[in-house]
Amino acid sequence: MLDPTVMDAKTAMRMATINGAKALGMGHRVGSLETGKKADIILIGLNKPHLTPMYNAWSHMVYAAGGADVDTVIINGKVVMENRRLLTIAEEDVMNEVRKIAVGVKKSMNM
Repeated sequence: MLDPTVMDAKTAMRMATINGAKALGMGHRVGSLETGKKADIILIGLNKPHLTPMYNAWSHMVYAAGGADVDTVIINGKVVMENRRLLTIAEEDVMNEVRKIAVGVKKSMNM
């Protein structure tokens, strides 16, 4: 369980974004939306019971929102997921391939 008394949500978000990028020596390329940096961002669908009502956007993103709430993903300025649909890969094809691989793994483990 996340403890909101340890640090404020804005500090936690900065640790996950710009400060994380700086710690990895990548702060000049990623970690914030600025001219010349890679434009990576997620859009969160907020019309959900666990995200209602919203009093503080920082707290919502850190303590309430999760991966299942991501609606749109933009990587380096290119939309790769929109309305929860992947646009750059055939999701069903990938899942079928993984299932085939799983069969081979099971056989190799005598399962």
